[in-house]
Amino acid sequence: MKIAVASGKGGTGKTTIAVNLAVMLAENGKTVQYLDCDVEEPNGHIFLKPEIDRAENVGIPVPVVDEAKCTGCRKCAEICQYHAITVLKKPLVFAELCHGCGGCALVCPTGAIKELARTIGVIETGRAGHVGFAQGRLNVGEGMSPPLIRAVKKKAFDNGVSLLDAPPGTSCPVVATVRDTDYVLLVTEPTPFGLNDLKLAVEMIRQLGLRHGVVVNRADSGDWRVREFCVVERVPVLLELPDDRRVAEAYSRGQLALHILPEWRTMFSNLLNHIEGEVCR
Repeated sequence: MKIAVASGKGGTGKTTIAVNLAVMLAENGKTVQYLDCDVEEPNGHIFLKPEIDRAENVGIPVPVVDEAKCTGCRKCAEICQYHAITVLKKPLVFAELCHGCGGCALVCPTGAIKELARTIGVIETGRAGHVGFAQGRLNVGEGMSPPLIRAVKKKAFDNGVSLLDAPPGTSCPVVATVRDTDYVLLVTEPTPFGLNDLKLAVEMIRQLGLRHGVVVNRADSGDWRVREFCVVERVPVLLELPDDRRVAEAYSRGQLALHILPEWRTMFSNLLNHIEGEVCR
């Protein structure tokens, strides 16, 4: 089972929920893996403290043009939807814009284009106790994270539970993370900003046709508009977590709230039982 933990905005407690769920499952004897798909700023490792035993580069294929074979027909430029290749007096390739689709090489009538891999980041894998661990790290300055996110997702176990910690927001990296998962857990907060971004996140998830529910973090610190929205839109609120200073203190020390507040174990067990019931029905 693959559960994505996402949020319409940053700072809602998404990673806190994901890492605590992973550790609780492992302590209950379940096969579990944590996949940090927030490749631009992965931080699950701060809490899980994994032992990394393997790192591998991830690249995308970009075109390299043999100018001796190029006739300047511009078919490569015409097919590229991202303007990553053009032809002036000679062909020019903008590697940072290339999505690695391979279309330019396919349409070149003279075989002047071949593809070579360009490294965009690295995947690190290992274990954090009984929790399997994988994270992506996008190279500084790279503009495209979805290819690296898809590579991280390929590290998911075939059995057990995989928890995917998604990037914040509702853009392409989030879609790449949640696509093909069994359930999406949307973490929000009861503020105007939280409500606005939750609306966007729910719309995105519905467009993808995915099962989903909401966790309201710091539930007693804002207003009731998030709950009203969920009632009107029939989005299940699976868990409400109170605003507790002990959680913030544990977070600042890189500790798990699960080990500071034992009551979280019961709440998270009920949350997972609900998700399993939704996925298996």
